[in-house]
Amino acid sequence: MRRQAKNRTGFTRRALLIGTGQAAVFAAITTRLYHLQVSQHGKYDLMAKQNSISERLVAPERGIITDRFGAVLAGNQQHWNALFVKDMAPEPDVVLENFYRLIPLSDDEKARIQQDLAAHPGYIPVMLKDWLDWPDMAAIEVNTPNLPGVIVQAGSSRTYPLDRAAAHAVGYVGRPDQKEAAQNSVLALPGMRVGRTGAEDANDLSLRGAPGFVQTETNVRGEVMRVVAQDNGTPGDTVALGLDAGLQQFAVQSFADQTGAAVMLDATTGEILAMVSTPSFDPTLFDKGVPNDIWNGWMNDPRHPLLNKATAGLFAPGSTFKPSVALAALKCGALTPDSTHTCPGFLKLGDHTFWCDNHDAHGTINVVTALQVSCDVFFYKTALDTGIDNIAAMAAKMGQGVDLGSDVPHVQTGLVPTLEWAKKHGIYWVKGNTVVEGIGQGYVQLTPMAQATMIARVASGLAVTPHLTRRVGGVLQPSSVPGTIPALDVDDQHLAVVRQGLFEVVNTPNGTGYGSRLTIPGVQMAGKTGTAQVHNNTAAEKARNFNDMTMAWAQRPNAWFVAYAPADAPRYALAVMVEHGNFGAQTAAPIAHDLMTYALLNDPAGRDKPLANPPPEPPPTVPQDNSA
Repeated sequence: MRRQAKNRTGFTRRALLIGTGQAAVFAAITTRLYHLQVSQHGKYDLMAKQNSISERLVAPERGIITDRFGAVLAGNQQHWNALFVKDMAPEPDVVLENFYRLIPLSDDEKARIQQDLAAHPGYIPVMLKDWLDWPDMAAIEVNTPNLPGVIVQAGSSRTYPLDRAAAHAVGYVGRPDQKEAAQNSVLALPGMRVGRTGAEDANDLSLRGAPGFVQTETNVRGEVMRVVAQDNGTPGDTVALGLDAGLQQFAVQSFADQTGAAVMLDATTGEILAMVSTPSFDPTLFDKGVPNDIWNGWMNDPRHPLLNKATAGLFAPGSTFKPSVALAALKCGALTPDSTHTCPGFLKLGDHTFWCDNHDAHGTINVVTALQVSCDVFFYKTALDTGIDNIAAMAAKMGQGVDLGSDVPHVQTGLVPTLEWAKKHGIYWVKGNTVVEGIGQGYVQLTPMAQATMIARVASGLAVTPHLTRRVGGVLQPSSVPGTIPALDVDDQHLAVVRQGLFEVVNTPNGTGYGSRLTIPGVQMAGKTGTAQVHNNTAAEKARNFNDMTMAWAQRPNAWFVAYAPADAPRYALAVMVEHGNFGAQTAAPIAHDLMTYALLNDPAGRDKPLANPPPEPPPTVPQDNSA
């Protein structure tokens, strides 16, 4: 009995010790569980989510571009693309090989993907293939287990409703290059685009917007199970240009198959209402990728469709330069409104003869008549009396050969030479150089935009600057507010003399632009014709009285016409240049007539909304024989 009692006592003690130990262990476990699940719940919950939930940035939708009345010039179209997040794939190389077997890619595309993966952190998605079709999407979805880290998502591409008609003015977008992406990580996001030319380039920062994000839940194999949260980001601002889509399309149609450029401005604000360069190109191709055959075609086209001739094409302005020469002469005292020169049809200088156009002898005339009939001899003599530096100084005031400060990208300043420029370039300047500069030939090279600026400044007496952007995010830009443009630093009386000459160019029978006068009752246009040679005629050609029309296209003169209307209260100013169009009066002036008629009948600079009815067809151009 005593042994049994002793054994029972020992068992009780052992049981108590074991129970106490178990209780202690349980208490420790309970304390630890409380610490993990209650005290540290937030920490470990976040860690668990980070293991199963990934977050990535997504490109925002690019802002749209409209004309002044809200017509879309650059919009967005949804499509699907395939992305790859390297950090979500246990074996990235295997995943890529699996993808390439499903979706064949070129060696160039594969190289681009490897470059992107090497250049960006693993959490930033890399574009595998843009513009997926339905068979591609189906193949990816079926093979999802073999493609961890591959994501199919909606993207957007740029659309241009006016197609080629506004390609140079609106511009196009392209993928950021490695340097741009390195400087701004947001640009590394798939689907991000940057403006390369035109308004897309000028307003790129406003159009980009702010990126959004997508949170997805993934399993241990990196497969996306569900979307936890999504924010599409902030779309870019809507940018409204000063362009009128109707006028822009009409301007393109007016050129038909001719090569050239036209710029129409609001003469009081400098807003660009139309800017055309022909031939043009399809701007959507730069977003998708330009096929080699199309690119090679552009490069080999002698008409240079990618060049914006309105802003970057440099051409001798011919007689459309004469208004600046006249103003320079009036300013320095080389001319007065009553001064005259006698034109016998030529000017003899040393052993060289400079002929007037068509060898015409205009007799004794003043500056108004010289502009009216476009007398070359008058301006030969005027240029010699004025001097090259005085001409260049006035041209600069008129916006020629200087930086215009425009918001249009890649504008060429052109050239109006000075004696200092000639010395710097090793050119021994002689009187003959000054003579030909007086009629806009020689070293003078200007853009149609510069000529449109010049004629707008003559018309309004204001220092207008051409600009594309009218509103950003609904806010009217200061440059588009009427009444804020400073006055031009040119004598009003001198401007009045030149305006009278330009009025007579178009509205008197002897004027070189008479055949393109307006037929709108009570409205008249002022302007100046110009014909600029690109081929130095040989003595043999002159001896046989050759015809420019028989020459090869590339050797024919360029045709110009600058104008403004209404003549008594200028509202619209424009410059038209037809490349190798021969005579300004015959090819450029009729286009200007039609564009000015359209603008005056529709008044895009004055109306608050588009007309309810389509505009009437412009009246036909009156034929005439003047060739200046």
